[in-house]
Amino acid sequence: MENISNIWSLPLYAVAIGLLLACMLGLSAITGTRRDGRAMGRSLSMPFESGIVPTGSARLRLPVQYYLVAMFFVIFDVETAILVTWATVVTETGWIGYGAALVFTVFLAMSLAYLWRAGALDWGPRVRPRQGPDARKDRAA
Repeated sequence: MENISNIWSLPLYAVAIGLLLACMLGLSAITGTRRDGRAMGRSLSMPFESGIVPTGSARLRLPVQYYLVAMFFVIFDVETAILVTWATVVTETGWIGYGAALVFTVFLAMSLAYLWRAGALDWGPRVRPRQGPDARKDRAA
């Protein structure tokens, strides 16, 4: 019963956050200035680039390797977070916790091996086999 009596702080915290958000949104709606974009001309519809008129498109085409690095980071960051938290309670979990951590690590190693075999880690330029009559002579020799 002692733990239940201490739980009143969580709803109180949620109410305080809700009141704070309501006050912030209400004050910004009351005190904020409203401008008609048509009356001010084109300047309100343009993005602000530190006083510089933007030129060209802001859309950049990033290579696939960028996203692969991001996915690898997320995968191994989650692995680190889980294993570090497991390491703090390793004595309490015993062999069952050790087995679960081992299975988790084996699954991650298998996924890394799959990505390696699929070529997801080959980021350099690909060497293409030569085609044509010179390639046949090289193979024959």
